[in-house]
Amino acid sequence: MFIGHFGVGFGAKKAATGLSLGLLFIAAQFLDLLWPTLLLLNAEHVVIAPGNTKSTPLDFTDYPISHSLLMVLIWAIVFGAICWLIKKNIKYAVILGICVISHWVLDLIVHRPDLPLYPGHSPLLGLGLWNYPMITALVEGLIFIIGVTFYLQATKAKNGIGRFGLWTLVLLLVLTHVANMVSPPPTTVTAIAWSAQLQWVFVLLAFWVDHNRMVSKS
Repeated sequence: MFIGHFGVGFGAKKAATGLSLGLLFIAAQFLDLLWPTLLLLNAEHVVIAPGNTKSTPLDFTDYPISHSLLMVLIWAIVFGAICWLIKKNIKYAVILGICVISHWVLDLIVHRPDLPLYPGHSPLLGLGLWNYPMITALVEGLIFIIGVTFYLQATKAKNGIGRFGLWTLVLLLVLTHVANMVSPPPTTVTAIAWSAQLQWVFVLLAFWVDHNRMVSKS
């Protein structure tokens, strides 16, 4: 799951027009923004195992800090609490928390049983949609399209940056998604971790694009 998570961030803008798209991206993709840093710190682990599923060569062997349900709920509470302290808006706080939780729910649908409920010796969950690549692509693409549509309904461009920058961001996300699907397996875990850090580029672009758009009155 990649653009599906960003699709949630796009779509959440319609319900939280006072929050930047960049912040919504951070919330919706937070688990995968945290994960590569934990890999580099050797706090979580992944194995390159081609054939693990039909959609990814990665075997997620140990990621309780970023992807266990208990920790996800804690991250969601942290996001919501920080938002409330700054914005004093309970609706926006709840939406940010839901965005964080949405990541685990979408991962639950596509992952094989590797998602822990809590750190330690936990049952592992996953419905395994990744074993059906075409269905996975359809589901993820639909989430992304709906999310972008909601964002377009909620905002309008102030200027050319807001207009063309948005479509540049959308195109880059789609191209990255396609590249992830067709590229050969990565050679090292370190390469995975550093390449995953590039997701922050999308976050920065989202802040920039959203700054050049305004809430639509229609």
